[in-house]
Formats: sequence, C-alpha cells, structure tokens
Amino acid sequence: MKVLISAASRHGSTTGIAEAIGEVLTAKGFEVDIRRPEEVSTVQPYDGVVIGSGVYAGRWLDSAKKLIDRESAALAYKPVWLFSSGPIGEPAKPEGEPADVAGLLERVHAMDHRIFPGKLDRHQLGLAEKAIVAVVHAADGDFRAWEPVREWAASIAATLETTLAEEAIR
Repeated sequence: MKVLISAASRHGSTTGIAEAIGEVLTAKGFEVDIRRPEEVSTVQPYDGVVIGSGVYAGRWLDSAKKLIDRESAALAYKPVWLFSSGPIGEPAKPEGEPADVAGLLERVHAMDHRIFPGKLDRHQLGLAEKAIVAVVHAADGDFRAWEPVREWAASIAATLETTLAEEAIR
C-alpha cells in the first residue's frame, strides 16, 4: 500500500511533521513518499494521501492549496487526511482552524484534519515575518508535540488497513 505525504513548509517545521507521520506509516508497513506539493504531478498511484501546510496569517500556503486544486477530482475518491501546522506558544495561539480549511475538507471529502503546534525561530524569518511576529508577540521555540503526531499517524494506518481490506473483499 502506497501513501503520499505532501507538506507545504516555509521554514521546515511542517516538513518535520510530515516526516514523523511518514516514519510511523513506514513502520506499519506502508510504502511512503514524502514530497513538497510542487513535486507532486499526480496522486493516482497512491492508496492514501496526507496533505499538510504551515499556516501563516490564518491560511494554508498556496502550494498546498494548488495541489488540492490540481488533484481534487482524484482526491475525492481516495482516503485523504489534512493537517495544519502553525500555532505556537503555551497555550498555543492562534486558536481555531485556518480560514480556508473547511472548504478544503469538503472539497476532498477528507477523513480528518488535525492542527499541530509549530515552531518559531526568528533567525529563519524574513523582515516582513519578523514584523508580524513582533506585533502579535509570538514566542520563539519548538512547540511541535510529537506524540499526538505519531498517534494520529497510527490512526491513519489503522483506517487505511481497514479501508483497503474492505475493498479487497468486494
């Protein structure tokens, strides 16, 4: 069984989450491809798809949204999971789902969407990003919670195993 994990990441934090998901799925026996959205030409060869994006100004990055736009017809007939990465601090802020996620979930009939805390390193930011971080008083640090990421990945594996077994019976 082949799974695509595609993550849009500006500074690597979301890619790290995608890699952690991939490690769990690989350990469960899945063949996993981890690709940036720009590197995905088709989702056709995959039995399941996980798409994630860093969240900036309350929205997904364009490359992840464009992947969903390009492949929405095929994604609508595959098991798809979405994740967002971005809230930082303790407690994590901002709260709530990114503004564009509801439409994406509906468009691909996603099985689930999770929001995972992100990471902020001011040294990696451009001038405009530093200005935004200063205005919102965002805290530096790595707030990614690895155990919830691994648990979610394990639940994806279990769902895929069940779904694909049921299809094999038909």
